[in-house]
Amino acid sequence: MHRPTAHHSNSAPIPIDIDPVIEFSDACVQLNGRTIWSDVSLTISTGEFAAILGPNGVGKSTLVNVALGTYDLHFGTAKVFGHKPGSHRQEIGYLPQRRSFDPSLRIRGIDIVTLGLNGHRWGVPIPRRLRHSGNSESESRVAEVIELVGATSYADRPIGQLSGGEQQRLLIAQSLVQRPRLLFLDEPLDSLDLPNQGSIAALIHHISTTEGVTVVMVAHDVNPILPYLDRVIYIGPGGALSGTPREVITTANLTRLFKTPIEVLTTSDGRLVVVGQPEAPAHHSDRHQHDGVHQDNHLPDPLVLREHRHH
Repeated sequence: MHRPTAHHSNSAPIPIDIDPVIEFSDACVQLNGRTIWSDVSLTISTGEFAAILGPNGVGKSTLVNVALGTYDLHFGTAKVFGHKPGSHRQEIGYLPQRRSFDPSLRIRGIDIVTLGLNGHRWGVPIPRRLRHSGNSESESRVAEVIELVGATSYADRPIGQLSGGEQQRLLIAQSLVQRPRLLFLDEPLDSLDLPNQGSIAALIHHISTTEGVTVVMVAHDVNPILPYLDRVIYIGPGGALSGTPREVITTANLTRLFKTPIEVLTTSDGRLVVVGQPEAPAHHSDRHQHDGVHQDNHLPDPLVLREHRHH
């Protein structure tokens, strides 16, 4: 796939036709003297839809911040587009953890999307050539991404009056408006009901495949996104594992990762059930209900994974 060249003032163009897009090798992060994770090695290739999974407190968002260049490694290496994280910020879209909008807020959905052109992305000024100035090119791009996420019918309504799923679609549109090559989404399914989780997951997969965007999503619940995933980065007390869902989610791997006996079972209808996960903080929180899953009061809540089908 052809990728453009990133241009920087007073410097030669830096090529970004690099695969893998993200590469960590023996990486370690320490914050305030505490090791968040260590010995993390992973690769994410061009056009992949990858998920960073794991319980609260293991450093999923920290991994994203390292890739964005906002956190430094204590040791090891990290590269994004073949260079130090932060070198290609203009090629990266980022949607932080979901914010809530006051119901009385009158700003329209289309205005939220337009902020992606004339606002700031994670503290980085928007290039002058892309700042929204009311010209037809900018307006066309805003309309294009709103249509892409399926929000055209309600984009002119006040953002505070929209549902959680509708708001999230417009925020995704905002993160796409500058045509990023790499998109980070931090817990985009959080607080959404199950139907909205599924529809947003399908939308993100559609964006990845049709727009050629490499997507990295932080998630607690793997169920809504598993059918679409190319790669899983699973973080636990024992480090991190990276690979396809079927490669990573095995009895041996998760037992080593969580440093406690864990069993991965396959049901007659092809589901995977993970039994015996440790108590908090090293387990998946029970934020979402899992349809058709037997809950044993004497065991931690099992994680149910539907059969992965590669697209």
